[in-house]
Parts: sequence; structure tokens; C-alpha cells
Amino acid sequence: MKRIIKKVAVLGSGVMGSRIACHFANIGVQVLLLDIVPKELTPDEEKKGLTLESKAVRNRIVNSSLDAALKSNPSPIYRQSDARLIQTGNFEDNMKDIATADWTIEVVVENLKIKKLVYDQVEQHRKPGTLITSNTSGIPIYMMLEGRSDDFRKHFCGTHFFNPPRYLKLLEIIPTPETDTAVVDFLMHYGDLYLGKTTVLAKDTPAFIANRVGIYAIMQGLQVMNKLGLNVDEVDRISGPIIGRPKSATFRTLDVVGLDTLANVANGLYQTGERDESRELFQLPDYLQKMVENKWLGDKTGQGFYKKTKDAKGKTEILTLDLNTLEYGPKQRAKFQSLEVLKPIEDLKKRVKVFSGQSDKAAQFFNESLYGLFQYVSNRIPEISDELYRIDDAMRAGFGWELGPFEYWDAIGAREGVQRMIENGYQPAAWVEEMLNSGKESFYIVENGNRRYYDINSKEYKAIPGAENFIILENLRGSNVIWKNTGATITDLGDGILNVEFHTKMNTMGGDVIMALNKGIDLAEKDFRGMVVGNQGANFSAGANVGLIYMYALDQDFDELNMIIRQFQNTMMRMRYSAIPVVGAPHGLTLGGGCELNLHVDHIQAAAETYMGLVEFGVGLIPGGGGTKEMTLRAADMYADGDIEYNDLKNVFLNIGMAKVSTSAKEAVDLGFMRKSDGITINSNRLIADAKAQAILLAEAGYTKPVQRTNIKVQGKGALGMFLTGANAMFTGRYMSEHDLKISQKLAYVMCGGDLSAPTEVSEQYLLDLEREAFLSLTGERKTLERIQSILTTGKPLRN
Repeated sequence: MKRIIKKVAVLGSGVMGSRIACHFANIGVQVLLLDIVPKELTPDEEKKGLTLESKAVRNRIVNSSLDAALKSNPSPIYRQSDARLIQTGNFEDNMKDIATADWTIEVVVENLKIKKLVYDQVEQHRKPGTLITSNTSGIPIYMMLEGRSDDFRKHFCGTHFFNPPRYLKLLEIIPTPETDTAVVDFLMHYGDLYLGKTTVLAKDTPAFIANRVGIYAIMQGLQVMNKLGLNVDEVDRISGPIIGRPKSATFRTLDVVGLDTLANVANGLYQTGERDESRELFQLPDYLQKMVENKWLGDKTGQGFYKKTKDAKGKTEILTLDLNTLEYGPKQRAKFQSLEVLKPIEDLKKRVKVFSGQSDKAAQFFNESLYGLFQYVSNRIPEISDELYRIDDAMRAGFGWELGPFEYWDAIGAREGVQRMIENGYQPAAWVEEMLNSGKESFYIVENGNRRYYDINSKEYKAIPGAENFIILENLRGSNVIWKNTGATITDLGDGILNVEFHTKMNTMGGDVIMALNKGIDLAEKDFRGMVVGNQGANFSAGANVGLIYMYALDQDFDELNMIIRQFQNTMMRMRYSAIPVVGAPHGLTLGGGCELNLHVDHIQAAAETYMGLVEFGVGLIPGGGGTKEMTLRAADMYADGDIEYNDLKNVFLNIGMAKVSTSAKEAVDLGFMRKSDGITINSNRLIADAKAQAILLAEAGYTKPVQRTNIKVQGKGALGMFLTGANAMFTGRYMSEHDLKISQKLAYVMCGGDLSAPTEVSEQYLLDLEREAFLSLTGERKTLERIQSILTTGKPLRN
């Protein structure tokens, strides 16, 4: 049976339900979002003369929940206009409408009795053969089947989204013994391809996979913290990005999630964990129990492990809880010698290996936390999963870890990890020692560019199912690299397509990257048929190397700067005007020069979570790598007859002048940084593979080298006067600084084509020369240098 999802019904509009609805709207699916009918009027409703039968009252709960979700930050929706796909209603009036849905997702309160009452209604209206799933995070899935029809049972399973659904990539699929295998296969595929999820098949065991392991890791960390006498600030310093975990680390994460959530899951694991060797660990420490009783639940109640307050001068201050006294005090700067050793090490796996070899308290905390984690996950197979890679997938996608437990173990060394565990009183499961005794030294290996995992049942390495749909650049570095320098690598992706990957800090673009881009085109034009520019770091590129610009500008070496900017412009133009198709694969931050590069490729295949923008204005400059030229060209191509020309140009001018950054790839299209013909990949794991496919399509369609444009219509003095008048008004009204006024004047001059007396058609090179001249003049400004210095030292632009 071919199954197509055109409409989804979401039952329950709380924090999870409303955001699940938004994410389906993100991918263009119609959504019916329902919730309960209020039992009484609010004072405001009484004043308006409304009754309990008024539609506005009956849908108040669902509409309020959706409205709150749409206003939340970060937004659960790619662009606000997509919210039109969500229709709201209530359980009494609109449950019958689920008959039009292809998939009904129940997201009501975590109470089995209430869920069963909802399912009674669902059974009355649901169309046979359609999907029905529960988003429960703790109730056993099989317990929900009591009293249900055979068709319901066949099409029912758990689909556990993680909050927030747009950003956290994990979707656990939890079937019952009665779930049709075709339903499971469909959900695994649909979650991956359409919802952009890492779909993990989980068993119907307490807390499933991610929360089972994640809550263990937290509780184990609390125990080790107490043993070593560490405080909250110290643990968050150790357990954050330095070891490949989110910036929120341990305690900030708990404040965001809510201590009540932690307590509920931990208590549930204790109650159901009769056969769990670590059951006692899930008992809440006294201080945590007291915090829950005091309603110090984190962000939702205004205080948890951290508390935001204001000092005597009214300045915001973050206080930290002392777990011994339960009193708040000033945040402390945590310092450890071992962490200083790690700072220069970019490669996370190497950093983990070095950290594990240190001996101070930070390293002791890291090591003992891992030893307990290794013991725990090895004992959970086959209880929660038959395959170890699913546990790693769940922790990376659900908790934002860069490495899963078995990947941490491999980074230290599987055999060495076992030896250290035993020395410190921890014992791995028997299958781990059996694996090592058979001569297999790691949980994962890479063969011919493909990653394989150790399978406990067959005692052999096996391919990860579905991995053939992904291209993992790290796996190709051992065999497919054909050129590299200190800032970039060129890899053969196969089928005649090359990939240029940056690996500078924040993937900034300097001389090495420019050299690699040109080298990639040289190689592709000679022996290949297309090129992708993409990487699998946290961000595509934070822009050009402003430190280099600062150095030359400070020395007033403008001849060298002119040469660098010209080389950057020429390289961007080469992205467009080469003999082979070039596809950009942006994701995450794609700013400044990173945005300019993508403006010039033949096709963009962007991750849905792409934050793209020309942000040079913030450092006192205009886009100087072809960005101003290209956006002027795009504005010209939008022109119609009449004054609309000025409006289009003004919108582009404001996008650059306000340093607007898209909040998604869809918004990048709205802002003009991407074309409507460019592609969006929802699952970022598929991005490089999708970009490669687009390069092949362009090559096989008979790609020919484009010709540079000489017919770009610029508006001259007429538009220039409009922009200058507007900028002066902003300055007079004190909405911008004197330096901002100067940058605006330079930007307007370039975008209007200079001091032309009438609208004129000009060439790309003409605009590039104007752009470069304006950029160079601004680098000589003292205020610009101050802004760049502020960026380099504090990471924030100085408003001067």
C-alpha cells in the first residue's frame, strides 16, 4: 500500500503538540490541531458577553497554545506564513474531522486513563488504515492498546518527538508486538526523509532509549560531582562544548527542560527498574528533592540551578545555586589545568583522548562519568536496543551530543577504556570483552568509505541500515582525499563530483580556503563533471577572515588589501562562471563571505536550518566579495515598470543595511539570498548527498559555462538621492550613528551604480569595482577598525 501524508491531526496543543503541528506545517503538510473545551469563562470573555458556547471560547485553549508557540523564540516554524496550514478546533466539535487525516498523533497529558478516553473518541471517527501514534515519553506503549480494535492495533505505535521538535533531531519509533511492520518501516522512512529526523527504532522499555541513557548520564554526573566536591559552575564548564556537549551543559540544560521533568523520568525509572543494576542511582538527591518541593524548577519558575536577577545598578546578573546550602551566589569562573591543555585541539576525538589522560578534578569527573556510562550502555544491549549504533544515534540526536557513548569509548580506545573501567570499579558487559578477545578493537570501523558497527549477535561488523543515503565526509578522508591544505580539503565524492570542505575555525574564509576553491574548479574542469562546496561542521561559514583584514588595514597596506579583495571577488565569480556546475550546501551560520559564495553558485541545496545573511555592516563594512553586486543584480532582475523598481532596490538595501539573517532556508528565499529554484534538505544528514545529486543533474542536463552579465539595470542619481535622504533622516533622528550613515552612503552609491545621471545598464565587473573601492575606503576608517577589534576580542560588534 502506497501511503501519502497529506493531512495530520494533532490531539493536544500543549508545548509539544503545538510545536509538532508547526513542524508538520514546516514541510507543507496540512494540520488539524485540537484540544479540550474550557469549562469556565475568563473575566475578559465575560466582559465581551461571550458564553461557553461561543466558538472563540471553545477554541480558546488551542488558539492560545498555538499563538504562544508562534511567538516563542526560537521559533518552531520556518516562516510565519506557514502557520496558515494549521487549522484549530476542539475535541467536542472537531474530533469528527480526524476522518480526513492520514495520521493522527496523540499528544495529551501523560495520564493513561485520559489517553484511553481520547482513543475512545478516535476509534469513532478515524478512517481505517490511517496511522495513529502516541507521543508519550514514559507510558508503556502496549498499555494503550487495551480495548482497541484490530485495525487500531495494527496501525498504532509510539512516535516520541523531542522538544523542541523543529531543532532536536531525534524521533524514537516504538512499535508494539501488534504493530504492522509496514507501518514501522513507513514511519522510519518518513521521519528521516520528510521530517528531517534521526529515526531510531526503540523497544517498549522504560523511557525508551535516549531518556533512559540521558537521565542515567545526568544522575551519574551528580553522584560523581558530589564525590569530587565540585560545584554547579565547575560541572557545567567541564560538561559543555569542550567535550562535545551543548553549551547548556548539565545544569543549564536541566533548568531549560525543567527539574520536574527530570524528577518524573528519574522516579519512573526507579519504580520500573527492578532489573536495572543502576536502579538506586535514579533516586533524587536530597537537594534536588528540596528544589522540586520549593518549585525551583528552572526557567519555567524563574529559578533552578541558576537564577536571573538584577544588581544594585539594575544590570542583569546570573546567580548560581550552592547545592550544600541551597543559597544563590555570584557565578564563579571555573578553571582547570586540563581544560587549558584542550583549548588548541580542534578535533573532538583527539580532545577526548587527551582529556582522558589528564589527572586533575575535571579529568577525574570526565573519566568516571564515562566509565559509568560505558558500563550502563553495554548492559542495555539487548534490553533497549539490539544494535549499539541506535544508542549513539539517539544520544546525538536527542541530547545534542557530538559523540554517542560507544563513540566516546572508541575515542579513548575500547580496550583501554575497559582496563580503566575495571581499575575504577566498573564492569563492562560480557559481550564487550568477548569482542576484544576476538581481536576486534573498536565498536566502529570504516571500510571503503563506509562506517560499520559491531553486531553483538553475529559478532561481526555490519553496515548501518540506511547509511547508503548519506555521505559522511569523515569516512572518506582516509581514501578519497585528492588535495588539501591547512584550511580545506578536496574530496572525491564519486560519480565525477568533487567536494570542497572548509575546516578553519568557524569555517572562516581566508587564503587557504580561496586557494582550495580555485583548485577544486581547476581539478573539476580537467577530470570531473561538477563540484559541491559543503562541510559537516557546526556551521557552513561565519564569513571572511576579518582578522586578516584588520591586520592589513591597521598597517594601512591597502595595496595588499586591494589584491586580497580582488582575489576574493574573482573566486566568487569563478563559482558562477566555470565550465562545471557548482552546488553550495549551506547549513547553520552562513554569513558574510559564506553567504556571498552561495550567492554565486549555480544551485544552492540548503539545510532547512540555514541562517544566511550579509552581515558586514555590523563590522563597519559593506559586502565586498561580490555580495553587493549580486544583490543589486537580483534586485534589477525583479524590476517591473514604474516606481516598483525603487521598492525592490530599497528592500535589498535594507536587508544588507540591517544585516538581516534568515531564521531558516525558507526565509533565506524570502530575503533573496536563495532563489525559488534552489533546494531545501530537511534532514541535514542528507545534505551532501542531495547536493551531489543536484550537481549530477546539472551536469547531465548539458551544463554549459554561463556568460557574465553586462545588462544589469542600475538606477543612478534618482535612487541614490532617495537612499541618501532616508539615511540622513535616520541619522538626524538618532536611529543610526555617524559611522552607520557613512556605510549607508557607500552601500547606496554602489547599489545605484555610482553617480550616473539616469538609469543605465552596466556590467558585473563595473559593480564589482565600485564595491571593492567602497569596501577598501571603509577599511581605512578608525571606527571600522574599532568594530573589527571588538569582534575579534569579544565576539560582539561595537556600536559606534
